[in-house]
Amino acid sequence: MRIHHAHVPRSLPRKAPTNVSVREDYVRRAKALKLNLSELLERALEVAIREAEREVWLKENEAAIAQYNEQVARRGVFSQARRRF
Repeated sequence: MRIHHAHVPRSLPRKAPTNVSVREDYVRRAKALKLNLSELLERALEVAIREAEREVWLKENEAAIAQYNEQVARRGVFSQARRRF
């Protein structure tokens, strides 16, 4: 059975034109080094968003994680008796 859509390239997300204010000396130095400011900003935003979303998720699930950790401390993990390490 062949999956026909497996080799179809995914379309890239649309880009939104955005104005940002950046220190002039940074812009000048980045241009001199031929750095792509849009690409740098996207990568930095991706990291910042991922970290912020992780923090939100951890806060939202803090009670459940604590409860699970208490349960493991009391009872051990599932199939602990079968572990060989």
